[in-house]
Amino acid sequence: MSRKRGLHSPYLLLSITMVLWGGAFSGSKSVVEHVPHSVAALLRFGGAALALLVAVVLFGDRQAKTSPHTGRRAAMAGVLGVFAYNGFFFWGLSLAPSLDAGILIPVMSPVITSFLLLVTGRERASRARLGGLALGLAGAVVFFLGASGSAHGNPSRLAGDALFLLSAVCWAAYTLAGPRVLAGIDPLRATTYATCAGALLLGVIAAPEIPSVEWSELPPGVWLDAVYLALGAAAVANLLYYRGVGAVGPASASLMMFTVPVVNIVCGTLFLGESFDAVQTAGALVLSAGAVLAALEGRLSRRAAVAPVPEQEDSAKA
Repeated sequence: MSRKRGLHSPYLLLSITMVLWGGAFSGSKSVVEHVPHSVAALLRFGGAALALLVAVVLFGDRQAKTSPHTGRRAAMAGVLGVFAYNGFFFWGLSLAPSLDAGILIPVMSPVITSFLLLVTGRERASRARLGGLALGLAGAVVFFLGASGSAHGNPSRLAGDALFLLSAVCWAAYTLAGPRVLAGIDPLRATTYATCAGALLLGVIAAPEIPSVEWSELPPGVWLDAVYLALGAAAVANLLYYRGVGAVGPASASLMMFTVPVVNIVCGTLFLGESFDAVQTAGALVLSAGAVLAALEGRLSRRAAVAPVPEQEDSAKA
């Protein structure tokens, strides 16, 4: 089978997704600085849910039928990948810098994904793979030590980083569920069901905080960030991610997450003036090295398994 190219290439779709997500960390932090974290999460995914519903009406396949079981499966994925993930993520942003989120979530997600694939027997445990996981864990410990060391200026930073780690766990599980969620349903409807289910629960959590927001006093930049987060970083990015996962599988898709920290660091330093200390920088480098080794070694193992067939694609659904 020949590799898909052009605008339909799954790796191009995933690359666009990672750029959109990379800018979302600083954008989300900007919104959290003006409204409660639960309301910020609702703005992002409530807006995304509305945009996706409109997209289904305008562009969805009206002849396609979705069984109740398939729809419920997609909605349950939204509870994990939209509600739980973003509940932890936005809560963490109210306590810690967006740079921490942009390292811990996209870099730890492939590590956790690889670990879950190994413990469930869906991939083999090679020495290099186990070494990468161990290195990633060591880097995470060093990163957390750095956060703890800088806690004298921001005592909540370590708690925020722990919440980012929980977000990474949720995202890894959401990624692994992607191929099953997409079975029997097109990506647009799957993304819409997941986003609407997650947004509904986020709305329940945010409801008590909504009356406290001085909506008329919010700066225009907050509204621009909210629109970007809802349309670009949520609706479009999640749809592209579902398409990419369906084409290349969760392990290869999670490997693309390593581009997110680069975009996030640029945005966080330029727009928010955030920075790492020396210990956190060292931890981030070790963590990234371990994550690359764990995720990339698993991908190379799969390529070796299909090597006798020259024209076979080098990506497979896990």
